[in-house]
This record gives sequence, C-alpha cells and structure tokens, in this order.
Amino acid sequence: MSEISKLEQNLVIKKIDNQTVNISINDNEMLMSIVGQFDQNLKHLSKLTKTVVYFRGNSITCKGNEENINTFCEAIKFLINKYILTNIIEKGDIILSVKENFEIEQSNVKSFKQLIKTPRKSVIARSEKQSDYIKALKENDIVMSLGPAGTGKSFLAVSVGVTLLMEKKIERVILSRPAVEAGEKLGFLPGDMKEKVDPYLRPLYDALYELFGADKIDKKIESGEIEIAPLAFMRGRTLKNCFAILDEAQNATETQIKMFLTRIGENSKLVVNGDPSQIDLLNKSHSGLIKSREILKDLKEIKIIEFDHNDVVRHPLVSKIIRAYQKKSTDDKS
Repeated sequence: MSEISKLEQNLVIKKIDNQTVNISINDNEMLMSIVGQFDQNLKHLSKLTKTVVYFRGNSITCKGNEENINTFCEAIKFLINKYILTNIIEKGDIILSVKENFEIEQSNVKSFKQLIKTPRKSVIARSEKQSDYIKALKENDIVMSLGPAGTGKSFLAVSVGVTLLMEKKIERVILSRPAVEAGEKLGFLPGDMKEKVDPYLRPLYDALYELFGADKIDKKIESGEIEIAPLAFMRGRTLKNCFAILDEAQNATETQIKMFLTRIGENSKLVVNGDPSQIDLLNKSHSGLIKSREILKDLKEIKIIEFDHNDVVRHPLVSKIIRAYQKKSTDDKS
C-alpha cells in the first residue's frame, strides 16, 4: 500500500462550516503521537496556526478563519505522512509542518526530501538548505558546510556516513576534529588515542548513538569500521573507500584544511563542517574555514552549503539567540 493511500485510509476531514472542521485519525498510535503527551503537540500546532482546537476520542475539531483552518489541515496531513514514514513525531516536526520557507507539496509524501533511514529512526530535511546538504553529502565527493550550532551539520553528515557504511558502500567512517584546547599535542593526556580524543568528539558520538545504538557503534569502533582520529594524525594518509568528517573546522588553519581535503582517495567522501562564529583559536584570524570557502567556491566538484538561523532545528530559542548576537555584532561594527 502506498503512503498516499495510507494517508487516505487513516484520515477523514469533514468540513462543518467555513469556520469549523472535524478531523478523525483512525490509527490510535498515530493519533497519540500527533497529539503528543498532555496534548502538547496539538496545543503548539493550534498556537502556530492561530486556531482553536478541541480533542476528544479519535476526533480533533479545529475552529478559526478558513485560511488558518486549511493550514492546520495541511499540517495534520504532513504529520501523518511523517509518522507513516518514520513511526515517530518529534517537536521539530510540528514547527516544520507549518514552516513557511519549507516548500510542502500538498503535505504529501513527496515533501519529505532526502529521507535518511537509520536502524533507530529516520531523518528528514527540516529546511531547504538541509535538503540541499543531504543531497550534496550523497552526490558530491567533497562538501563544506558553514553555519551556526543546531543546523544539523554534524548530525546529518554522521547519518549519511554511517548509513553508507551499513549499506557496504564504503569500508570506514572517519571522525576527525582539531583538538584546540590541547594544542593538537595529546601525548600528555591519559589513555589510548581514542580516550584522548573522545571528549572533543562528544557531539558526533551523541549523533551516532542516537541513530544507530551504542552497542552497534562500539562494535564498529572496535573493528575499525568507525575510526576516531585527531586532525594532526591525518597527515600523510590517503583516504580510500571511506566517509571522513572534519568537525569544528573553524578551529583548523587553512593549511590543516588543505591537508585534510588532499587526503581524498578512491571511492571516498570528505565533509568539512564549522561555525565561523565559534572560533576557539587564540588568534581568530588563523582560522582557515572562511579562507578555504573563498579559495574553493569556484570548484564545481565541491559543494558548499551555508546555513543561517532559519535552519536551526534545536529549541526555537536557539534561533532567537543567534539572531540577537548577530544584531549586536552588526551594531558594534556600525
């Protein structure tokens, strides 16, 4: 059965008058996922669409002007299709279902661009730039992404990389990051190389465990299929049959980024991620991320994605915080 017919099977929309519709969802688990615990999702959706919503049994009644009601109904269709595809509704999906700058094609299954299916959950693009980014990760050999925290740069790269590994399309995933606080000189720290570098790669581990499970990932690390390597240790290597991610690249110099990118070998993909606003180097002018973007921008084989606060998919307050700091920086310059 197609996703479209599943939507039709599970959803009945009955227009009472120009200001009222009744929505019935026949699958109880789907209904409860959409409504959310203590009706939180429904309340949020009501606020976003400026409608008044009542929930009873398997029925949702929505009141408001005709345009807002239509927006609410399209959002419900979107959420049903999201549940059909991924079996989960997350907080971000509620915002995405009514997000104006994300082109939703009649809320049908085609609107879920660049779906990534992992063992524990499915990941969808939550903005047009995220969709472009996932497409680039799949199609381009080298991808650079720049933008603020919370835009999915690392999470989506890990999702694509390990999915390719699970599908046997590559042999290894390599996670690398400049260890700025230790000056790339990790010898004095206790433990083996993995233990020395782990604290710097915590966000990547979080993504790996969330998507694939700790046991599976730990086994892949033990077997060498997932490799942890500080940036300084990449010199002299040729990366073949792998997906390598350089995270926090704003803390790498131009020379280091060049070194990383020139490691590329047969059947490999390299990803460089960074946030130019979070440079930890003592001399911020030594950061090579923006310089590398300018140097490489005319190479058609390299895809460069630039995210902004509109692409933030963490708590909605994160986007407001980023905008406030950007405004302060602009005011200071003027």
